[in-house]
Amino acid sequence: MSSTFGTVVRLPSGRYRAQFYGPEGKRGRRYAGPTTFRTKAEARQFLATVHNDIARGKWMPPDDTAPAEAPGAPVLTLAAYAEQWLAHRDLKDRTREHYRKLLDARILGAPLGGLPLKSVTADDVRAWYAKLDKSTPTQRAHTYGLLRTILGDAVRDGKIAAQPANIRGAGSAKRTVTIRPATLDELRKLVDNTPAQFQAMVLLASWCAMRFGELTELRRNDVDIDAGVIRIRRAVVRADGEFRIGAPKSDAGRRDVHIPPHIMPLIRAHLVEHVELAADALLFPAQHGGHLAPGSMARWFYAARAAAGRPDLRFHDLRHSGAVLAAQSGATLAELMGRLGHSTPQAALRYQHAAEGRDRVIAEALSRLAENGNGVG
Repeated sequence: MSSTFGTVVRLPSGRYRAQFYGPEGKRGRRYAGPTTFRTKAEARQFLATVHNDIARGKWMPPDDTAPAEAPGAPVLTLAAYAEQWLAHRDLKDRTREHYRKLLDARILGAPLGGLPLKSVTADDVRAWYAKLDKSTPTQRAHTYGLLRTILGDAVRDGKIAAQPANIRGAGSAKRTVTIRPATLDELRKLVDNTPAQFQAMVLLASWCAMRFGELTELRRNDVDIDAGVIRIRRAVVRADGEFRIGAPKSDAGRRDVHIPPHIMPLIRAHLVEHVELAADALLFPAQHGGHLAPGSMARWFYAARAAAGRPDLRFHDLRHSGAVLAAQSGATLAELMGRLGHSTPQAALRYQHAAEGRDRVIAEALSRLAENGNGVG
């Protein structure tokens, strides 16, 4: 058979793609091989087999091999498909912004983003993944997970034959920072060193385990003082430089949280002294009105945490501290999920495990009891 049947194209990845016309010749459809090849000789061997089958009348268009683009038609690159994917995806504003940053910084650029979508191989993905910054494992896992999701949709859309992103464990990352919950004494010092108009915010973040976006969208009519309940129905995020109000992080985030009685006096005082009378008045507005930005919060929070002796404490760690306190109180897994607004048990389990660390403290306290009572070990 003629050695000039079909064409072999060397891809930027270094692999080779085989293309050929079916039995109708150039009047018909042009096809690409079902995979790329390591060497040019392998691609030529594939073409020779196809040519032989066509000559014998035994060749059939394979179901899993899509026709190659018509001559002159633009090639659909991975970057172009990813842009289409993002444009048509129904996402929360913060998630869209996060995906946009990952795509721009780590996926759409050369060499991976410029590859024809059909030519992307497992070797291409592995080479790209190996170059991702290993010092940021969570971001690395998120980036790989996003690429895998996009390529998975490409398979479902019939754009590619198989999923090339198959690196085991690449989509998950171990926590690199161990969160140390704030102690009761540290929480007290933190509140004491927080400006008066935000002390209730720190208390609710800690004792009600609320997220920053939930707290900064709280309004007067979300607080039922008589029942001692906060009704969380909305959250606010800052995306593309503007505040956007939406539903909480998940469906489970819509919840009613009971306020511990010991902080109710300060919550009542806050409503009287720092919140306007309108039903939709924000509980914790910025200095000039409107939603409080994370940067504005940081200015007073950093000073307060330093005064409490916890310069490592992040505002979100207050939610973690509250969750551990709830677990220590004996809350079940289901109760923790409900209080924290978690839709899956994995996150709530972390707080139960953290609460189990109290066992050593309990053991030491038992020994002190024995010593004070002259007990015998």
